[in-house]
Amino acid sequence: MATIASQSAPVTYTSEGAVAISYKTLVSSPLSLTNSIEKAFGSGPDSLGIIIVRDLPEKYKAHRERLLKLAYKFAKLDETVRERYADPGSRYSFGWSHGKEIMNGKPDILKGSYYANPVVDEPSVSPALKAAYPEYYGKNIWPSNDIKEVEGFEQAFKDLGRLVFKVGCELATACQPFASSYLTDSSLSLDKLISSSQTVKARLLHYFPPSPGAPRPAEDEPIDSWCGFHLDHSLLTGLCSAMYLQELGPGEPTIVPCPSPTSGLYIKTRGGNLTKVSIPADCLAFQTGEALELATAGRLRATPHCVRVGAAGPGSDKVSRETFALFMQPDVDQQISETETFGQFSKRVFDEHYNQEASM
Repeated sequence: MATIASQSAPVTYTSEGAVAISYKTLVSSPLSLTNSIEKAFGSGPDSLGIIIVRDLPEKYKAHRERLLKLAYKFAKLDETVRERYADPGSRYSFGWSHGKEIMNGKPDILKGSYYANPVVDEPSVSPALKAAYPEYYGKNIWPSNDIKEVEGFEQAFKDLGRLVFKVGCELATACQPFASSYLTDSSLSLDKLISSSQTVKARLLHYFPPSPGAPRPAEDEPIDSWCGFHLDHSLLTGLCSAMYLQELGPGEPTIVPCPSPTSGLYIKTRGGNLTKVSIPADCLAFQTGEALELATAGRLRATPHCVRVGAAGPGSDKVSRETFALFMQPDVDQQISETETFGQFSKRVFDEHYNQEASM
């Protein structure tokens, strides 16, 4: 990693140009990271809108591996079993979802997702809010522990989700001096908007191995041919490094290297340049979402990004990709622009990505 001197703590970069900070510094001296945060999340043309957090608590590695392997095992269950945990009433925003989200104008069958709020099992809001916003204020749906293949799924999901949430809240605290000068409502506190919210949502993702109905893309296909460039609608999104798994025999799946050097997360800088950003396995990444862009009247922009699956390599026909994202956002009645609350804004986003009949 290269280091550039600054007036406070030095700004450190990964080899791909993403700003990296130490979790130890985040906890012990958050205000010293203002330069790093401004470089990562600011409006400069080379800002990526993402920051890498390294030196995490040792338990993070075990939490990540345990849950991502359970994602693989859940996706291997019979479809009839998986669909028991789907929730059309929340527009598939709790429990299992496969082929329901619209990406690039067609149902997304390449990946399956499991959604839950790892912080609150059942939000304590009014019945009216629950009815108006089932996407956020529904009750978590967990696989039965009677399904031996995914025993411990709920606890593993909560262990990883709550750790990512804790780091995200600490990052939000460090962001406040920088963000406050951009927020249209100076009374808002980014960390309190996140830490007090009951709309936190985690997404556990399983990218299926290629099949005749969903083959690997060709090397010359557009970067976003499988998952179009999009913005998260959160304030901040926490991301784990992807894990690639292959079933080589009975028992646990085997962790294998990424089957294609072009696979991974691609981000557009504020200046429009395309950059591939790798998240080390022992690190977390956090990127800015559209709710933050609205709350700052566009002065802090959301991060346009996509995930490229990459062309097939030797043995890639049996390799899946597992990852985990945590979306941190305010409660639905929080005003985030002159014309919209977060709830109103998020309804627009859901309408764009899901068929209307999914909400019936």
